[in-house]
Amino acid sequence: MLLRSPPRRLHLLRPHHLRVLSNAAAALATPPLAPTDWTEAPVSTVRAATPDASLFHVSLDLSSHPSLLASHLAAGQFLPFRLPSAPYPIFLAISSPPPATSAALRSFEFLVKRLPGTPSARLCDLRPGDLVRVGGSVVGRGFEVGRISDAREVLVFATGSGISPIRSLIESGFGENENIDVSLFYGARNLQRMAYQERFDDWESRGIKIVPVLSRPDDQWTGQRGYVQNAFSRTKKVVNPSSMGAILCGHKQMSEEITRALVSDGMSIDKILTNF
Repeated sequence: MLLRSPPRRLHLLRPHHLRVLSNAAAALATPPLAPTDWTEAPVSTVRAATPDASLFHVSLDLSSHPSLLASHLAAGQFLPFRLPSAPYPIFLAISSPPPATSAALRSFEFLVKRLPGTPSARLCDLRPGDLVRVGGSVVGRGFEVGRISDAREVLVFATGSGISPIRSLIESGFGENENIDVSLFYGARNLQRMAYQERFDDWESRGIKIVPVLSRPDDQWTGQRGYVQNAFSRTKKVVNPSSMGAILCGHKQMSEEITRALVSDGMSIDKILTNF
């Protein structure tokens, strides 16, 4: 399912100082613990991930770092980066699935928000072959999907670059169980800022129902409008909270409002997962 509409002008937001980039989750207030060991890895891919170039695909060749590859055990984990002239490390959620799901995986992929004047922008300006300094192992626990292993219905909510670790989750096989009904509410400003549209058909073939939600669509858009939390309130109700789970990644306000709504409908807070 490839969605299309005319391009819109890029609008950029300034990040909060010393906060984790929202590639992992916009709600993060403090980063995971930085590693004590650092190494260098070459960039293998840098290219725009959205038509307006507000998000970039960046990948690292880790064929010479088997221990780093092996440390990625769960979707939603982070890799620390230390870039030249940056006063602090940045932590990016890995968008590719854990290598254990495919013996052919020899790289980490990321969805990076390009914010001028920030370390993330420097990362997007690199070229294949450039070396970057990264942590010797991934950090964070990722999505603890074992907590919702008995769920028969899972609601997934992502906004902006928060879709990055959700891609890792989906492509690691989550949702392929025929006994689970998985719906993904994915919000962006417009189609020009919505990453991974080219992967929607594959995700749907894996059993994921995708509900795109645009906050500022053009006049031709016939899908859900507004914010993810509003679209959810219009289209979905928690019928049997004891058999449901939820996964959230994205803007803080979305995460807070969705969590309140789910809890008020009877879902246990332990069944609502984040990756931080």
